[in-house]
Amino acid sequence: MAKVWQKKRSYNRRVGIRYLRDRILILCEGKKTEPNYFRKFPLNVELVEIDVRGTGANTLNLVEAAIRRGQAASEGRPYNQIWCVFDRDSFPPGNFNRAFKVAEANRIHIAYSNQCFELWYILHYHFNDAAIDRNEYARRLTKFIGRKYYKNDENMYDLLKERQDNAIQNAKKLLSRYVSCNPEKDDPSTTIHKLVETLNDFISEDST
Repeated sequence: MAKVWQKKRSYNRRVGIRYLRDRILILCEGKKTEPNYFRKFPLNVELVEIDVRGTGANTLNLVEAAIRRGQAASEGRPYNQIWCVFDRDSFPPGNFNRAFKVAEANRIHIAYSNQCFELWYILHYHFNDAAIDRNEYARRLTKFIGRKYYKNDENMYDLLKERQDNAIQNAKKLLSRYVSCNPEKDDPSTTIHKLVETLNDFISEDST
């Protein structure tokens, strides 16, 4: 199957009198937590258009939905990149691992977290390479941010942005601890930083 929705960056090419922008689709497992975070990136709208959606679908279903959306957009305004954001949670290992294989075969990027997205938030404050209970993530974040943490908080990007470089380095360091990459078993681990670095390429100069 041809992956016709992907093109190289095109914002420096001109068609007629109109410059083309990159177009990025981000499909999230969570309906609010992850979309609220990614929509806050102060992107330069002259360079990129992002379509962030919270679907409620998980792992393999999310990847399959991304494929359908990519195919539907290919005849009109194709996406340059498609990302799926999801957690390990307690989903069957088969579905989780299959999602990675299907995504790779269709040139879809995955930003995953094992166990949950809140690991990315915690890495802004300190390096953590020990598996912890899911409920402990919220307790630690409440301590770090100085107020109760709510999953659907719309202000997390602004609250954490000054510590983002720290989170990126901690996420990379965490991945380096594993001899071979096995997202289903590597607890804790995350590749959210890869999507964050992609979006940072399009940050508006006025916000830096």
